[in-house]
Amino acid sequence: MALSAAKPLIRRHAEIGIFLIGALLVILFASTSDGRWANLYNIATIIQVTATLGLMSLGVALVIGTGEIDISVGSTFGMGALAYLWLAAHVDPLAAAVAAAIVGAAIGLLNGLLVTRTSTPSLIVTLGTLMIFRGIAIALTEGFSFSIPYAGRKGWSYFLLGGDDFLDFNTALYWLIAVVAVLLVMLKATPFGNRLLAVGGSAESAHSRGVRVGRIKLSAFVLCGMLAAFAGTLEAGKLGFADGSMGRLMELQAIASCVLGGCVLAGGRISLLGALMGAFVLSSIQSYLVVMGVQPQWFVLILGVIVVLAAYGDKSLRQWALRK
Repeated sequence: MALSAAKPLIRRHAEIGIFLIGALLVILFASTSDGRWANLYNIATIIQVTATLGLMSLGVALVIGTGEIDISVGSTFGMGALAYLWLAAHVDPLAAAVAAAIVGAAIGLLNGLLVTRTSTPSLIVTLGTLMIFRGIAIALTEGFSFSIPYAGRKGWSYFLLGGDDFLDFNTALYWLIAVVAVLLVMLKATPFGNRLLAVGGSAESAHSRGVRVGRIKLSAFVLCGMLAAFAGTLEAGKLGFADGSMGRLMELQAIASCVLGGCVLAGGRISLLGALMGAFVLSSIQSYLVVMGVQPQWFVLILGVIVVLAAYGDKSLRQWALRK
């Protein structure tokens, strides 16, 4: 009876599965790591990684909601970090962060225009821009890194942009909370949210109802680029340096976070909170492998296995919930 009563809840909230997985992993990692995983310093590190990955995942979720995909976000993350560090050495860091976000928005605009104006599949377009901007990042750094010495990272601007902790957690966490709040209001309480999901559900049907499909998709790509670049800014603010490889493979983690969180790649259904929980799960797994001394390359293998199992589990869970 209890399981049958849970079916309507699962039908409405497909992200429940990832929250259950997250809770089980926390218990498992805490009980098998002899305190190396479950301590304040390590949890704060996981939260910081989750915050930057989560910001990127939120943008990817918006694009997925329209039925498209953006795999260029790893390069956009790196370009945002490089733009921020280069400009922060010459202007106020807040102005540098705004400029970095504009760089990300420009990349998102390019992706969106290529997809909407040429009808080229977004997977192909963003694969191309992933390589283009990764190449630009490597060319700009020429094998070196952009950096700001620790002694130079002082003042409120650096503090706000990931340069320090507040109440034991990096300030990136508070940016994440603010962005989530804004996006939830946007999706739940504005016409944009309904139109975005309508486009993902059926672009033809949405167009017949007067929704400007191209504009909605373009807006999603721009927001995705801005969030990826801002995440890169916060990561650069924390580390103080960035090179041409900054953000490499993070696009896979962002997409995996969305899949784990209940976002349907075909479009029409997303969960921002689920995507964030997916980012937390991936960050927790990576941290557990590190504290247990497992070689980091195993994370990529485990990531692939998790994505496949999550996709299968999500499909199975939804089929079960739909049975009468």
